Amino acid sequence: MDFEITESLEVQKFRREVSAWLDEQVPDDFPRPADPRDVTYEDFLLHRELGRKLGGKRWLWPTAPVEYGGGGLSLSHGFVIDDEMNRRDLSLPPYYDPGARYGGPVLMVWGNEEQKKKWLPRMFTGELNGWQLFTEPGCGSDLYSLKTTAIRNGDHFVMNGQKAYVGTAYDVDYWCILVRTDPEGEKRKNLGWFHMPADLPGISRSKMDLLWTDGTGGVSNIVTFDDVKVPSECLIGEENNGYEVSLSWAELEHGVSGNVRPNRLMERLIDYLKTAKRNGRPMAEDIDVQDQLADTLIHAEIRRLFGVRNYWMSRNEVPVTYEGPQSSYYGKVFGLNISENILRMLGPYALTLDSEWDISDGHIEADQRHSICHLHPGATEDIQRVIMARRLGIGREVKERPGKLTGLVTPVD
Repeated sequence: MDFEITESLEVQKFRREVSAWLDEQVPDDFPRPADPRDVTYEDFLLHRELGRKLGGKRWLWPTAPVEYGGGGLSLSHGFVIDDEMNRRDLSLPPYYDPGARYGGPVLMVWGNEEQKKKWLPRMFTGELNGWQLFTEPGCGSDLYSLKTTAIRNGDHFVMNGQKAYVGTAYDVDYWCILVRTDPEGEKRKNLGWFHMPADLPGISRSKMDLLWTDGTGGVSNIVTFDDVKVPSECLIGEENNGYEVSLSWAELEHGVSGNVRPNRLMERLIDYLKTAKRNGRPMAEDIDVQDQLADTLIHAEIRRLFGVRNYWMSRNEVPVTYEGPQSSYYGKVFGLNISENILRMLGPYALTLDSEWDISDGHIEADQRHSICHLHPGATEDIQRVIMARRLGIGREVKERPGKLTGLVTPVD
């Protein structure tokens, strides 16, 4: 199986087009701080505007179907856009948006046509930005023990409860939320999945100032629902079928969608070791540093190849089982391992923002502060091991099936 990406002459031409357009839209002073805490609201708005411009060209979600606001492009074209954004130290989309990254595919699978037409074009062109709401103050890894409820009352549901570690410091337009729709029902058959506006009456947010978050602004939120009336049209999938819907989301969050980006931190680390000196010589010439660097690059490359494999499989509808949690597990454990290796190589210099010693523009220090968080988001490494075992049929007579994902993207040419 050859899943490494190569470029035809036509794709190379497309790369030149994308690169020239991004050069015009992303000036050298475009805000790209290493630490989300340094992103101002004005910076956030600039990122949202860039996202809308990408959406206008159908490049924001380039492989999503055209009829729903995507570009309908091939795997190779989608890779080019993502890669060119990465070269400019930007993500795709250029802001925190799990609502479209994971919620879009979930709607593609579980939403009815009316729901798809209402939400997807605005999501895939950057008009709307969404967050996920899963974790609760007393519920994390055991997601299906959640307490937040949404009880049907005629043509709407009444939602009450709290979600924690949600979103970012700035604006949001809609929620993707899993709640309990039948408090007395059988576990996993008593849940509902909602795709709902974020500004309904009765919703309040309070900030959680954390050491690090992946989102903009270095802040997460506790979101409280107090007798919120949620229209029944916001329910995705059948009533009490939220568990099945959530499996599709979890499949993506656990890594089955893959990633083709080169590791920019590794590039910065190599530049650092070539430039910084120890005992009058570049650190890259130290044999102990070379040993640590070789180990680090091996882990980083394996992690990248897992991502490339899953990216290729998911976009060509190749059946997957354990591949998503396998990639997630490796990324969690060896993401922390890589950060520990960097600390061994650089010593205290890895922990400073002093411009005299830090030549990575804060990226290495930010990675050190964030590294412990590699292990938890999107289910812990222990959960990933359990999922892999179940998918392989270890310890059970029947293999666990993956979440439903189909027709999400245009396959490779």
